[in-house]
Amino acid sequence: MNITVVGTGYVGLVSGAGLADFGSHVMCVDKDAERIDMLNKGKIPFYEPGLEELVSRNVKNGRLFFTSDLKMAVDRSLVVFITVGTPDGGSGQPDLTQLQEVAGELADVIDDYKVIVIKSTVPVGTNRRIKEMIQADLKKGVNVDIVSNPEFLREGAAIEDFMRPNRVVLGSDSQKALAIVKDIYRSLYLIETPFVISNLETAEIIKYASNAFLATKISFINEVANICEKVGADVHQVAKAMGLDKRIGPKFLHPGPGYGGSCFPKDTLAFAHLGKTVGSPVSIVEAVIEVNRTQRLRMIRKAEELLGSLRGKTIGILGLTFKPNTSDVRESPAIDIVKTFLSKGTTVKAYDPEGMEEFKKAIGDAGISYCNTPYEAAQGAEALVFVTEWNEFRNLELKKIRSLLAKPVILDLRNIYNHETMAGLGFTYMGVGRGSIAASSAHSSKRESEKADSS
Repeated sequence: MNITVVGTGYVGLVSGAGLADFGSHVMCVDKDAERIDMLNKGKIPFYEPGLEELVSRNVKNGRLFFTSDLKMAVDRSLVVFITVGTPDGGSGQPDLTQLQEVAGELADVIDDYKVIVIKSTVPVGTNRRIKEMIQADLKKGVNVDIVSNPEFLREGAAIEDFMRPNRVVLGSDSQKALAIVKDIYRSLYLIETPFVISNLETAEIIKYASNAFLATKISFINEVANICEKVGADVHQVAKAMGLDKRIGPKFLHPGPGYGGSCFPKDTLAFAHLGKTVGSPVSIVEAVIEVNRTQRLRMIRKAEELLGSLRGKTIGILGLTFKPNTSDVRESPAIDIVKTFLSKGTTVKAYDPEGMEEFKKAIGDAGISYCNTPYEAAQGAEALVFVTEWNEFRNLELKKIRSLLAKPVILDLRNIYNHETMAGLGFTYMGVGRGSIAASSAHSSKRESEKADSS
């Protein structure tokens, strides 16, 4: 089957390469000629583990192509996937400009029956309105069907999520269109992937409800972490015990500076906006959004607790992306944290394995020194702050880090290290939901323990 994928951003490129790997012939279309040229040269515009190999393999096998010619691609295809972005419009409601532009362009070039599959995350009713928009401008006698097929790709694990998804959601009023799209995904039947078939509105709600619930788990465990700090409990043990309950599960129970990325922030805002619009507010989601906002401010207060006034201080930041294994810094907690440090007169030294170029685009380089290694970021800093839990941060030469720091202070916003071990190495250390422990008190406790053992 010939397929067109409109949009070569994160969802579009992963989906296009994945569909090609399923055996379809896929033409990925983007009006950004520079990006298409880059892809045709074998260069991937963002970092996602395994994507370069997946794209290269399917280009080599003649199943994946990149073009700016929408009409040519659509003429050759039965199915058109739309994967363009729907960012927050500023009032909680998504900005559908790109989607509407694509709909208008498709109406101009479609001259026979097509199935339009919308993977972009959109408010309830959007798929139906897009169909009406396209259908109204088509030649007489030409029809299209719409299928809502929301994506559930985790950045950093997107290839696995596409090739072995937990479920595939397909919403449509057309049995013919559903049969065509199910045939595209027939490879997934071999691994017994569950398919959820619904109407358009249900598929749209499934996407928002799923992301809102996951964001709720994150904000909930962050609230628990804040209580743990007050009473001397360890949030990791609390989360482990909670996660062992099969009704709860362990995923997304990891305390930190809050959620970020391209989905959770805008999708929670959109879901809350939808609730207000239809007269059924989702108060829980509204609280989740507020908890996430204040959690980032709590991280700054932690730094002030460790260092006092931040003015004139130098702080090393490790991790700028919103999560590891991606170059994406959209809505990253690091953006708010770094901006606040800078506003308080702090000099920042920053390092991230993949996200520094994107971070520069997001906030620039005024007051920030971008470093080549974690050790360079630590050199001369009065505190080192872990913001993203990249694997390479888990095995640093800690004695070397201590020797490089002007003050042996660690603020670990991802609880990468054990606080007692860090204090034993001479650090003043603070995590999230575990309180802080100073090197002097740890050494004192160790000496008292040794004296007790000897007596």
